[in-house]
Amino acid sequence: MALHPFGLSVFSNVPLWAAFFSWCSAQAIKFASDFVRTRRFDFRYFVSTGGMPSAHSATVSGLATSIGLVEGWDSSVLALSSVFAIITMFDAATVRRAAGLQAKVLNEIVDEMRKDRRLRAAKLKELLGHTRKEVLAGFAWGIAFSSVFTMVCARIGAAA
Repeated sequence: MALHPFGLSVFSNVPLWAAFFSWCSAQAIKFASDFVRTRRFDFRYFVSTGGMPSAHSATVSGLATSIGLVEGWDSSVLALSSVFAIITMFDAATVRRAAGLQAKVLNEIVDEMRKDRRLRAAKLKELLGHTRKEVLAGFAWGIAFSSVFTMVCARIGAAA
């Protein structure tokens, strides 16, 4: 394994960076959408779960897409990353979504108990999972973003 001229070879791992920047850009879309809606900067969107588009879906679909472009569409590592992506997106739209809906119900119960001053529990986080639409939007964003990112990296690498 050759080292990158400026350090570790991880810096030239295009699929890794395609996945990372797919996540960053999906989170930035959530941040910008919230700002347009509320006219307030809420930097928590850069590290939050849930919302449109799904950053989890963008990350794993971006990873799989970039691997397909770099390693080939018949590679074993593409198969691995594709299965990983499917499981992640399924989990975001089902298990984590259900947990978020349960948290919402529990928060309503806690609110009622607070009115009677019988409870001082903190609120649970409700925005945990995604709707199918949010997952699909993240999936599409990850594919589109990482396709462009990977092709740009390939052109830069060919030019160097």
